[in-house]
Amino acid sequence: MKKVVKFGGSSLANAEQFQKVGDIIRSEESRRYVVPSAPGKRFSADTKVTDLLYACYDKAEAGEDFSDILTEIKSRFYEIIKGLNLDLSLEEEFRQIEADFKAHAGNEYAASRGEFLNGKVMAAYLGYEFIDSATVIRFEKNGNFDADKTDKLLAKRLQKCERAVIPGFYGGMEDGTVKTFSRGGSDVTGSLVAKAIHADIYENWTDVSGCLICDPRIVNNPEPIKTITYRELRELAYMGATVLHEDAIFPVRAAGIPVNIKNTNQPEDRGTMIVSESAEHCDHIITGIAGKKGMSVINIEKDKMNSEIGFGKNVLRALEKSNVSFEHMPSGVDTMSVVIATEALAGKETAIIDEIKSRVHPDQIYIESNLALIAVVGRGMKSARGTAAILFSALADARVNIKMIDQGSSELNIIIGVAEEDFEVAMKAIYNAFIKVKK
Repeated sequence: MKKVVKFGGSSLANAEQFQKVGDIIRSEESRRYVVPSAPGKRFSADTKVTDLLYACYDKAEAGEDFSDILTEIKSRFYEIIKGLNLDLSLEEEFRQIEADFKAHAGNEYAASRGEFLNGKVMAAYLGYEFIDSATVIRFEKNGNFDADKTDKLLAKRLQKCERAVIPGFYGGMEDGTVKTFSRGGSDVTGSLVAKAIHADIYENWTDVSGCLICDPRIVNNPEPIKTITYRELRELAYMGATVLHEDAIFPVRAAGIPVNIKNTNQPEDRGTMIVSESAEHCDHIITGIAGKKGMSVINIEKDKMNSEIGFGKNVLRALEKSNVSFEHMPSGVDTMSVVIATEALAGKETAIIDEIKSRVHPDQIYIESNLALIAVVGRGMKSARGTAAILFSALADARVNIKMIDQGSSELNIIIGVAEEDFEVAMKAIYNAFIKVKK
């Protein structure tokens, strides 16, 4: 069996956490490929190493003295090295970083150095080979990720290596220029490594025991999710669930590799298994609830809209002209609503409204802001009767007005829109209603 294990920043924040990680890796021979993040916060008021690197590079780019922040970064790593009793020097690496900062190597290069240095420490601690991700994770000249090239490079390189540490979050172009994924991109690196070596399992270790049914900041102590399919997770991740980086789903999904979300501090916990398909009995009708604020809706009304050929196309063309994408588009016989992120709409409202008016000549058109979307997701919904009734009754009892309803033909999810002020109340009401209802 071959496993790829990825550890987040909280799992590698200090020497004590490193030791926990080392114990986990050494407890199973199958954990052969390790993807580390940069050291995270040691305590709530602490600063992540990546944020220190950003601040350090900002000073360098402005031509200011950045030695104080660089010294702080050094001390973070040497504190870990000392705590692990390692005979390891990073002086050469830091001299190179200092020179590259002075040469204005770029913000992405700066951000990547936390993973790079932590990968060096991890490799020394485990006795594994270190592989610089810039040599095996490939980006094109335009900055787009090159999945095919990456898969070939990783597969070829890892064939020669029984055990290795591959830093997360970054890769490189053909000329050696460092490029990073978006924040949380170490999840993506782990997924790419798992796909390249045809791993049996991709273990993603973090500070929670898997995915939770609902955001714990809203619902107190929500139940964990034992098993979730890629499709369900994709829906939840899109709506704001943050346990796993959204883009990390695709490489392992394509290869049919299960992902196990585990807790570094409680390694005995089962965690959450993410799989292609599941025959496992669902404890509840729903698998998870997720939502996000900051949405707006363009409401369009026109008599006999349903019989007007190309109406929807022309509305979308109006959005395309302003380079704005939409989230959802529920419609009725004479009405259409287009849900858009408020941030994406900002400053373009008048242009979009005017363009829609000129293309479809609506009877009425207006924008409604301060909307929140909530997705109720679950493979169990397809075979369960009365799912919508439970949902709407729960919201009615909580005195929450539903402004929008959207459901896909797959019956995998129901999406509702509510006023932002009702968001938390609605989430709690939905959770309480469904978690009390067993299949």
